[in-house]
Amino acid sequence: MGSYILKRLVSAVPVILGLTIIVFLIMAMIPGDPATAILGSYATPENVERINRNLGLDKPLVTRYFIWLGNMLTGDFGRSFSLNRPVLDEVWERFSATLLLAGASFILCSILGVAAGVVSAARQYGTADKAITFAVLIGISIPSFFLGMMMVLIFGVSLGWFPTSGMSGLAYLGGGGFWDVAHHLVLPAVSLALVALGVIARLSRSAMLEVLRQDFIRTARAKGVNERNVVWRHALKAAMVTIIPVLGLQAGFVLSGAVYIEKVFEWPGVGRMLVDAILTRDLLLVQGGVVLVATLYVLFNIVVDVIQAMIDPRIQT
Repeated sequence: MGSYILKRLVSAVPVILGLTIIVFLIMAMIPGDPATAILGSYATPENVERINRNLGLDKPLVTRYFIWLGNMLTGDFGRSFSLNRPVLDEVWERFSATLLLAGASFILCSILGVAAGVVSAARQYGTADKAITFAVLIGISIPSFFLGMMMVLIFGVSLGWFPTSGMSGLAYLGGGGFWDVAHHLVLPAVSLALVALGVIARLSRSAMLEVLRQDFIRTARAKGVNERNVVWRHALKAAMVTIIPVLGLQAGFVLSGAVYIEKVFEWPGVGRMLVDAILTRDLLLVQGGVVLVATLYVLFNIVVDVIQAMIDPRIQT
């Protein structure tokens, strides 16, 4: 198992390296001059030249990339000019909020998605199967950001059940406690989870149907094993080998989808930070934030692969 983990970590290096190239080139190709965006009305030729020199924008593109990459390898992600603080500090401070939102959404979509897929497969072509399939099709057809805006209008503005923005209430009014944060978390977490929930439910149903047709399931039923145990203990355990990679992919979707949801709900996470940084042309903050989040996504997928290898003896480790 140790050699398998090492192999997966080594294989992640070119992926992350390629990611840094893509992120750097995309930011370099964005129209406009970052120095002009920074200076605004003070963008005289002399000031623009000074800012370009300070940011290293006067150097060739390839040179700028290797300087940026070399600095990152030493832990220096640069300094955000818009916030006047190190990029790494800002990203890690915001990441806890993103992790809370993405983690709550992932737990929600995983549990409910797998449960819905199992129920749908166990009652194939029944009323429950048709209802779940219909709900899944609607769920995967609606963009998460649009769903979030609709939930704000319905449950936040019209009904007033949940807060519509922020992560907590004002501290001097009693905000900031566990239940206050949980209350603010409901709408963004549900909005972010529903699309992934539909995908997980659909693929879990397919995996369960395939397992339920296998010989060991027929044998278990012939021996008189309770149908609930057949489905939830024997069939689900075998289907998890197929379901776990799907959960890994949806974890990435949830993490990336947090960018839109955080902006809709003004959630103080990395996604909202990246949107604001793009608008202000804060290149180092955007590049550092994207690279760190994407690296964590790659590492999470390695963890998922290792878990799958542990439960599936057919995978060569």
